[in-house]
Amino acid sequence: MLDRRAFLLAALGVGAAAACSGPQAPQLAKLVMLTGPPGAVFRELGASLVTALKPHLPDTMITARETGSSVDNLRLLAEGGGQLGLASIDAVESTGQAPPGISAIGRVYDSFLHLVVLADSPINSFADIDGRTVSLGAPGSSTGFTSDRLLELTGVKPVGRQMSQSDGAKALADRSLDAMLTLTGIPTPAITDLAGKRSIRLVTLKAEAALLATHYPGPYVPATIPTTTYVNVPPCETVAVPNLLLTRNDLPDDVVRIVTETVFTEVSAITKGHPEASHINVRTGIATGIVPLHPGAAGWFRDVKR
Repeated sequence: MLDRRAFLLAALGVGAAAACSGPQAPQLAKLVMLTGPPGAVFRELGASLVTALKPHLPDTMITARETGSSVDNLRLLAEGGGQLGLASIDAVESTGQAPPGISAIGRVYDSFLHLVVLADSPINSFADIDGRTVSLGAPGSSTGFTSDRLLELTGVKPVGRQMSQSDGAKALADRSLDAMLTLTGIPTPAITDLAGKRSIRLVTLKAEAALLATHYPGPYVPATIPTTTYVNVPPCETVAVPNLLLTRNDLPDDVVRIVTETVFTEVSAITKGHPEASHINVRTGIATGIVPLHPGAAGWFRDVKR
């Protein structure tokens, strides 16, 4: 059982809530967390969550699985390739209804769309990537989903490459790419590493943020990547997209309750080094759009708010 008293008093102004589980941990043979590609925040946070969960599910083999990201995670959850997975809310809501067999543990943090170029690049706007070689994210990624929407809306036609953040950053550094488009939490490891080796810029996406928000109301919010995010990189206006932690509906309620409590009470450990992800909190956790909370998660949120 986790000690929530200090957290609850600070976050909600209430007394201690009921424990999330009984004295005996649930019996579950294995638990697979679907994360993201190399160099992505999804991958790092997913691995951190696995580490945080292990003491609370000591009899369960818990592993993190590298994936392409949102679209890949939704597919794998539906197929039973994992029981937990991260996904951007625009990909989750793309059909206008909740994905069958999948529910939410909670809203976690926002990802920001980056258009990354070297400092001496002639690219100064989204339109400038037309005809140029650009990484558009790994297959099955959040980046690929959002990029496809934006390219269709603008009519811009780059020479697209499907690459992870890590591979895209390496290709940008050696100039085999002209730009990298990536939807990710901040700071994202691959871009942090790149900024330590090369002088880079982030290209403004202010107009593109407004375009997405107009055509797809709900998941897209104008935002700014702060100046403190990457070394020697000025702030940049762009678009942010909330992320959800999802689960299969058939994951037992008592297991989901433990996962939910771990996510929302061990934030500092899970999100270490990722300031944006540290915004995970109970108040916004239930804002999961059209995706219903899993009964185990809903029960935990109800007890915390009493």
